[in-house]
Amino acid sequence: MAKKIILTGDRPTGRLHIGHYVGSLRRRVELQNSGEFDDVLIMIADAQALTDNADNPEKIRQNVLQVAIDYLSAGLDPKKCHIFVQSAVPELTELAFYFMNLVTVSRVQRNPTVKTEIKMRNFEADIPTGFFCYPISQAADITLFHGSIVPAGEDQKPMIELTNEIVRRFNNTYGEVLNECQILLPQQAACLRLPGTDGKAKMSKSLGNCIYLSDTAAELKKHVNSMYTDPQHLTIDQPGHLEGNTVFTYLDAFATDDDFARFLPDYKNLDELKAHYTRGGLGDGTCKKFLLNVLNDRLEPIRTRRAELEQNLDYVYQVLRDGTEYARHIGQQTLAEVRRAMRIDYFEDPNFIKEQKAQITNR
Repeated sequence: MAKKIILTGDRPTGRLHIGHYVGSLRRRVELQNSGEFDDVLIMIADAQALTDNADNPEKIRQNVLQVAIDYLSAGLDPKKCHIFVQSAVPELTELAFYFMNLVTVSRVQRNPTVKTEIKMRNFEADIPTGFFCYPISQAADITLFHGSIVPAGEDQKPMIELTNEIVRRFNNTYGEVLNECQILLPQQAACLRLPGTDGKAKMSKSLGNCIYLSDTAAELKKHVNSMYTDPQHLTIDQPGHLEGNTVFTYLDAFATDDDFARFLPDYKNLDELKAHYTRGGLGDGTCKKFLLNVLNDRLEPIRTRRAELEQNLDYVYQVLRDGTEYARHIGQQTLAEVRRAMRIDYFEDPNFIKEQKAQITNR
């Protein structure tokens, strides 16, 4: 029976925000604690982050540690998972190089996620080769560790499809060595892509619309109080609209019936709150206050743990060292299998020299 192995990660371009938390991080903690998986590997994808930040390596360098602290603060446990740094596992680069021979330029160009991200970064006229090839690198990330489950957002579906195409092409060409994988999507639609606090589709540090896991209670209150709601809901008595209302999108992602019992007992659940809001008579202030209580309840333990970790950075570094060493060990084993299948294991194959000698001397 094939092992169930999780492989997932994040680019260290900044501290993690609550979009990361509901989109993947919260689920990772649940999965590592489930006991259903043989291994859980979490990658800090610094090499991938450099594909569009090559002129600012210090940004990536500084955020590797910040992301590691966010991981541990949110509940990832190095006794149950392995957190590693992508660039410190050179086997990933070698495998990606071999994969490049199995994929055409036109196939990568058809990838809708690549198209979107090229446009978003204004790379249409001048695409860095490393960025263009990152879907192939991502396939190497997954397959080097025999990842079978990849928790990710819906935008990553094309990446998983390409990974499995590469696996099939490799196995058909060289022999059955690598495993296909499947994506594990967030359970709630609201968690697929949490909007920024200003209602824009994407949280972005440059737009100032993020709520970071490391934000203080005061910073969180400022974000929630300024959150985009319904511009047509000018007075309490007017009916409110839920579509595009960021407060209710966040409540969809975070609020539970227990939260209502604790913080807003006039309502049993979110459906009742929505019904009151849409018929009128409920102000945005009440909804924001409830959301603030819910978010503080989720983030306060993370803040407390982060403060402890910031006083023990040697421990955080050791977690990264141990996880990276573990990842390299697995990577070396997989790459040995890959080289053997590709017939490029010259110095590990004792029969190679004998065969070559026999062929040459018998000419």
